[in-house]
Amino acid sequence: MDSRITELEIKLSVGEDDLEELNRAVFRQQQQIDLLQAQIRELYRLMQPDAASEPRNLRDEIPPHY
Repeated sequence: MDSRITELEIKLSVGEDDLEELNRAVFRQQQQIDLLQAQIRELYRLMQPDAASEPRNLRDEIPPHY
């Protein structure tokens, strides 16, 4: 009986460790998702036409290596 209890305690401990590791992984992934969403929002904002801005000159958009 004692060996069965010990075995269950070991399994419970391993399960708790695995759960904590998964929680940390989910937390890190959520941080990455939040960062990516913020970057997408910023890119979207930059792509929106700005009515108050002056017309752009295409020569200004030529890459510097030309």
